[in-house]
Amino acid sequence: MDDIATSAEAMEAEAIPRCADLRADGRDHAVRVPDALAKRRPSDRSPAEWAYQRVILYLKAFEETLDDSQVIAMAFAGGPAGVLRIQGVGFHAPDLVTFSGMDEAGQMAQVIQHVSQLSLLLRAMKKPADQPVPERIGFRLARALEEAEDARGNADAAS
Repeated sequence: MDDIATSAEAMEAEAIPRCADLRADGRDHAVRVPDALAKRRPSDRSPAEWAYQRVILYLKAFEETLDDSQVIAMAFAGGPAGVLRIQGVGFHAPDLVTFSGMDEAGQMAQVIQHVSQLSLLLRAMKKPADQPVPERIGFRLARALEEAEDARGNADAAS
């Protein structure tokens, strides 16, 4: 059975897979939305969940550029808050996104941000000396996101 969508939902659903990130090297570095995510109706997720899903895709894409001596971190604008080595990303519907990890001194830290204020500066930082292999949180989160969407699709198909 076909779902009925408002004209606004139809326009948003068409816009979801569109993105571009053209850079000086002449290539499009856009972070594409996987088909499983793009197929979900916009009304089936909150702005926080949608921001969370795309942030994960950006984390993974950024990590693809790092070498084995680097891990991903997030810098803060507007103050002396420093850098957060990202170890977790979450959301609380309808409007909060969270980032957890360690600061430069090795202390636990968490950022809780409203989606209307979401602005990230992703940075590479040296991996901890006691960590033989760099942690790739973006890859793990993207895999978990895809598995969750596959499970959701299978559950929807079964009902």
